[in-house]
Amino acid sequence: MSGKRPNQTLRIGWVGFHQEGIPALAWLRQAEIRLEAIFTLDEPSVAKRSARGSYEEIVEGWDVPLHKVASINDPSTVQTLKGLNLDLLFVIGWSQILHGEALAAASIGVIGAHASLLPHNRGSAPINWAVIRNENVTGNSLIWLTEEVDEGRIIDQIAFPITPFDTCATLYDKVADSNRVMIERALPKLLAGEIPGTVQSATDEPILPRRRPADGLINWSATGEGIYNFVRALTRPYPGAFSFLDGVRWTIQSSALLPGGLTAARSDFSAGTIVGPCFSPISDACGIVVQCGEGQILLLELERSDGYVLRGPELSLRATDTPEHSGWTGRIWSNE
Repeated sequence: MSGKRPNQTLRIGWVGFHQEGIPALAWLRQAEIRLEAIFTLDEPSVAKRSARGSYEEIVEGWDVPLHKVASINDPSTVQTLKGLNLDLLFVIGWSQILHGEALAAASIGVIGAHASLLPHNRGSAPINWAVIRNENVTGNSLIWLTEEVDEGRIIDQIAFPITPFDTCATLYDKVADSNRVMIERALPKLLAGEIPGTVQSATDEPILPRRRPADGLINWSATGEGIYNFVRALTRPYPGAFSFLDGVRWTIQSSALLPGGLTAARSDFSAGTIVGPCFSPISDACGIVVQCGEGQILLLELERSDGYVLRGPELSLRATDTPEHSGWTGRIWSNE
């Protein structure tokens, strides 16, 4: 589009609440693509959601109505959608499955994105599951939405690696940018009257199950690599991986993977035992070492249930006996 106002003939709407839709929406505004309306979640619903996007900010000074809804499938919301006489509806960064009436509100169809290389990893939380499962590549798919979840025709796909340094946050940044790129590539075709899309190949993969905050409980009997992946898959902006120490709940926001065989042969540390502190002149490298079912892991940042955060030298010192307190070394993380 190269910054020029397009010769637009399609009536387009947008649905989203997650940060992953913001770059694409910002591009639409910059490219002067007219939107008939934007729908996002209302405040009570959004308050409980992770990675909320700033939809109020993106529409400030933009001549497009912003509708805050509790559900895209509510009869009143569907009626509003139908009243817009839409040709296309983009649903980007939205967790609710659109039912038939909502899908029928756009004459050409409804376009969504799924953060995997479909048909692989259909279902909920695909990025989080990919990291937990130690996959080394993932991606994003732009698709036509149907009543069959994640089974619509594929418009475009972008692949990217999962490096050992990635977290769910860095990967969703890549998802957000790929949404922008794919919509930027697809929209000129759509405005020209093309209907791009190829049928997905058949798969017998099960659909990924939903993840809830309670699913973040750490199993210290797992390998150090498994726990490292678990922590980085669930860290901010998601609810996080957690465990209990002396009856207090702590979320592990950051960790480092140590060599798997470091203490695997030792039998005097049970899984979940705090082995001791890790000191370094580099503050970010300080933490506490914990025994896993195989190998050890270095915890770098803990967040208590009341929001208090421990990291760096302060965290290292917690594993050390001082005149002020008895250190954590030898204590065991538990399930409650």
